[in-house]
Amino acid sequence: MFFLGKKVLVTGGTGFIGSHFIDRLLKKGAVVRGGAHRRSCGLFTDGVEWVKADLSCYEDCLRAAEGIDYVIHCAGGVGAASVVKKTDILAGIGLNLILTVQMLRAAIEKEVKRFLLFSSSTGYPAYGHPVKEEEMWAGPVHPGYMGYGTMRRYLESLAEFCCQSSAMKIAIIRPTAVYGPGDNFNPLTCHVIPALIGKIMENKDSMEVWGSGEEIRDFLYIDDLVNGCLLALEKYARCQPVNIGYGSGYSIKEVVRLLLEIAGRSGVKVEYNALKPTNIPVRLVDIAKAEKILGFKPGISLEEGLERTLEWYLANKDRI
Repeated sequence: MFFLGKKVLVTGGTGFIGSHFIDRLLKKGAVVRGGAHRRSCGLFTDGVEWVKADLSCYEDCLRAAEGIDYVIHCAGGVGAASVVKKTDILAGIGLNLILTVQMLRAAIEKEVKRFLLFSSSTGYPAYGHPVKEEEMWAGPVHPGYMGYGTMRRYLESLAEFCCQSSAMKIAIIRPTAVYGPGDNFNPLTCHVIPALIGKIMENKDSMEVWGSGEEIRDFLYIDDLVNGCLLALEKYARCQPVNIGYGSGYSIKEVVRLLLEIAGRSGVKVEYNALKPTNIPVRLVDIAKAEKILGFKPGISLEEGLERTLEWYLANKDRI
């Protein structure tokens, strides 16, 4: 009942993560406003008040936040290993900083009650075990995530400043590797699971996978991410970060094996290229805090999540 009748702004509402938030919030009875910039709103959920806004423009942020109770800030840029250009290494970092700062400013001015801020597990030091929230500042960011991870650390500190200086409550989420239906499948910019699905379905005999295949990640299905975030916004908007992940790690080789089985393509030869960029060998998070404080528990196994994602891809590949 927490969201019933509440006016909620979802920035980046036409994107992968934002669109899933909108669907869930509508089911919870919220009055939803979706923020959109470059992408058309016409292909997305009915029953949403859409606002066209360039969040780098403060006036647009103010217009988007007018009359809003809660903001779920999904707008921003992410960078897969293949698209961090040496000639423009700060592009995505600058975009995230600008959009988030402008949206926080506007939310405070418009007296928004609660704000959901995405941090990232990329801000953690390079530990080989599931990291707890308090370990974020115990060491430096892994060199492979130096720019992006440090930016996320800074935004957490900025959020703490906002909480100390205003009445707005902020929930800070550190998610793991999110995937699911509606993900970005552009081979030039997508992350590992959509990249693997695309390669498996497009290659008849063999495929190349970046890295050794021994890299371990915590893969979180999109519905579980949304569930954890909404619980945090309701129960833990205290500007104290919380990990939201699956709670178990899988190697890239395991993911490849599952996808090949699900797709009925077990005969495809897989060649691993350890010379390609993959960043940190192990990235896992401890979700005990989310389990205890939020009552969070992931509901979708990796196998089921991959099945759903592949099914969506096959049904939509001609228009993505």
